[in-house]
Formats: sequence, structure tokens, C-alpha cells
Amino acid sequence: MAKVEIECVLDIKAKTGEGAVWDVRDAALWWCDIPNGWLYRYDPSSGQNRRFEIGEPLGCLALREQGGLLLALQSGFWFFDPQTGAKTKITDPEADKPQNRFNDGTTDPKGRFWAGTMKNAGAPEPSGSFYRLDPDLDVTLWKSGFFTTNGQTFSPDGRVYYYSDTNRDVRTIFAADYDLDTGTPSNERVFFDTRAVAGRPDGATVDADGCYWMAGVGGWQVVRLTPGGEVDRIVELPVERPSKPMFGGAGLDELYVTTIATAEPDPAQPQAGGLFKISGLGVKGLPQRRFAG
Repeated sequence: MAKVEIECVLDIKAKTGEGAVWDVRDAALWWCDIPNGWLYRYDPSSGQNRRFEIGEPLGCLALREQGGLLLALQSGFWFFDPQTGAKTKITDPEADKPQNRFNDGTTDPKGRFWAGTMKNAGAPEPSGSFYRLDPDLDVTLWKSGFFTTNGQTFSPDGRVYYYSDTNRDVRTIFAADYDLDTGTPSNERVFFDTRAVAGRPDGATVDADGCYWMAGVGGWQVVRLTPGGEVDRIVELPVERPSKPMFGGAGLDELYVTTIATAEPDPAQPQAGGLFKISGLGVKGLPQRRFAG
């Protein structure tokens, strides 16, 4: 096995780096800084990290089959054209909850978009919900009562849907059987209780072996879990709060990790908030499905 190497490719001090999605067609990583409302496109070949100012908190995103991106903002779902900067409103499923914003999201193998909400600031409350946006732009509320919706991804065959709640009193990853024909989860269950590791569950992705990679926020690590929910591997990081892992690179064998900056400079983690790349893991990721709408 090759030696694992960890590199900070962008020392950018993102307030809350998140939403990483690898574009296999353009060989670029899209990601965001949630509270600043900044969308980024990182090109590893040139090192360029282009910034788009969206104008409000941006939780997560997906590439579109028709071109451009789908964004989940504080004000709901939008289409965004990075060529022109044009934003087109789709819908806001929580217009009656101005205290909430979108957080983590992903696409299923059929090109549906899943995204979760959470309270934007102040004392935590279980006001978050998970929503499914279909290619015909119909929105379905699936499940409510979460503090910090996170960790959404699918097994390689699309038959298992993973999701989590990062809240300190919950810190649990869940799994559900997934009906690919209808986009409906069922038989929800605990997949992994993160009290067994140092970090709480933040963003996640699944590799080609079906293992779940969790950003262990607060734990200085990313954790690989087997499909059976057992700890398979822990990679220690030079920052305390990793937030979202995503496989990229020509062979989908490099793991990019967004992170969260510290409120004040911390000599123990001077690159907190940076974008990191982990190579030499010996595993590969899966291409991320584009939103079909």
C-alpha cells in the first residue's frame, strides 16, 4: 500500500467549508463556504479556486445534467449558471421557517436531490428536516425532528440511504432501505453511534467498496466504516473540524476534505478552514450522479 499523504491544497480559512462534489467531466471540485455564501470551483491542474458570491448561506449543491448547478440555500432550492451568474428560484420548502437553512445534501442514483435543513444560529433545536427534490422539481418532506442534518450518501447499488445528526446529544449515523423506483426510504435504523470514535458525524461519502467515509468533526479525523457499521480505518488530520470528504482525481482515488476554521488563530491547527487532499489510501470513490432535472 502506498504511503498516505495529507496536503493542504488551499489554505483558505473557510468559515464552514462544506458541500464538496467532484465533477468527473471537468476534473474539478465544487465546494462551498456556508455562512459566507461562497461557491468555489477548485481546478487541481492549475491550482485555481474560482469564487462565486451567492449572497446568502449555501449549504450544499449538485451538478445538473442540463448544465450548471443546483444549490440549496437558506431561501430554498435554486438553479445557478456559473457562466452567467444567473440564479433561478425553484421553491422554498421552509418559507415558514426563516430561522432555518439548508445544510448537507446529495443525489441518489436516479438523479433525485436529497437535502436537509437545520437551525441557522442560536441554541440548537430539532427543527431540521430531510427533503427530496425530484427531477420534475416536486419536493417531498421525508422526515423531521433533527438538530443538524448531515452525512447523506448512498450505497454503491443505491439500495441503502445514509444520513446523520451531528448534534452532540445525538451524534448518530442512520441507514435506511431505499426504493430506487419511488425514492422512498424505509426500515430506518442506527448504522453507527459515533461515541465510539473521537469525532461527531459530519459530511460523508461512500467508496467503491461500499464503505462509508465520515468526517469526524471535533475529532481531528476521517473515519471509514464497513457496510456493517464497523470501524475499518481512521485517518488523523492536522485540523480539528473536518466537514465533508469527497473522492476526486483522475482515478477517483484522492480524498478531498473540506474543513472549518477556528474563530481565532490556533497555532495547533494553523490550516483550519483549508481544503485538504489525502492520497495513498488505496481505495477509490464513485462518480457523483448529476441532478436529473
